[in-house]
Amino acid sequence: MANSKSAEKRIRTSQRNWLQNRLYKSSVKTAFKTFTRDLIRYKSSKNLEDYLTVQKTLNKAYSLIDKGCKKNVFQKNTAARLKSKLALSLKFVKS
Repeated sequence: MANSKSAEKRIRTSQRNWLQNRLYKSSVKTAFKTFTRDLIRYKSSKNLEDYLTVQKTLNKAYSLIDKGCKKNVFQKNTAARLKSKLALSLKFVKS
């Protein structure tokens, strides 16, 4: 239990930040899963429409990662590593 007003405020602030960070991290995980699902669909069909869907989900994932990095949920190198992982998986499937 907190012993001072400032400690109580810090607990409230950290709880709020934890919830926001969890929201960003879970949305990035969901974007990864959606991207992977669309990528597998494109890999089996090699259809242009499926490729456009993959590109759309890739852009959405990039956007979420960048927003998380901007709000200090992810460190800069972590965000770069996640985006690189997505791009690399698309590159191997495309070629």
